[in-house]
Amino acid sequence: MSAILTKVKLPYLLLLPGFLFLFTFFVLPIINLAQTSTQTPVANGDTGQYEQTLRFSNYIDAFTENQEQFARSFIYALCATVLALAIAYPLAYAIAFKAGRFKNFLLVLVVAPFLVSFLLRTVAWKQILGEEGFIVPTLRTIGIIGDSTTLTSTSFAVVMGMTYNFLPFMTLPLYASLERIDPRTMEASGDLYANGITTFRKVTLPLSMPGVVAGTLLTFIPAAGDFVNAAILGSPNTRMIGNVIESRYFKIVDYPTAAALSFTLMAAILILVTLYIRKAGTEELV
Repeated sequence: MSAILTKVKLPYLLLLPGFLFLFTFFVLPIINLAQTSTQTPVANGDTGQYEQTLRFSNYIDAFTENQEQFARSFIYALCATVLALAIAYPLAYAIAFKAGRFKNFLLVLVVAPFLVSFLLRTVAWKQILGEEGFIVPTLRTIGIIGDSTTLTSTSFAVVMGMTYNFLPFMTLPLYASLERIDPRTMEASGDLYANGITTFRKVTLPLSMPGVVAGTLLTFIPAAGDFVNAAILGSPNTRMIGNVIESRYFKIVDYPTAAALSFTLMAAILILVTLYIRKAGTEELV
């Protein structure tokens, strides 16, 4: 009997360290964040001193004052996700079906940026898009931009930085999904007189949709909350909601507003992700 009970409890015992880790470093901070979001400053107190008053209007005030940053965050994240998908899908397709013996080498190149600090990669883009880089002089030479036009401190630079930094998150799920497709299904499509475009539209793309959904989620979610790219590559006019939260926490020391903004951002992302997954017809990914 004891052996049976031990066998039944063993899976839960194996999961216990993971549950403890998540409870300590995720659940408890979320609870503390929720408590902080409804606090108000202590009357006649020093800066950074707050008391619990259950002021839920903090959420309304925080959202009303930062609607522009919220909209900008989601627009930038959407643009970066679409660009990453446009770049990553052909790349993942080529690795999965055309790379041959170089497949592993190309996969290493995809994940190689992770060996370098996120900050260093973003600073590198500031140099690439700056006056000392090769892009701006080239574009001026061929007449695409004027002599006074710059690319840094613009929305373009922020979106480009986000696209590059999160590109592996899009490429790897796409590759995993494409690599599982049986090549014989595409050969069968050709046997039924379908051309390459029809085969891609009717066979390859539908079978790779789990990878598309996973990749877009893995790109959009961190991009919407990102603040590093906007801080390094952007300007005050390109501030995202992540920059506002960071400023409220570490510069203005307005913890309730920062916590309310954090919860509002999480709720908005959760709603958008749920609607997207239902629309894509892949609820099993949730």
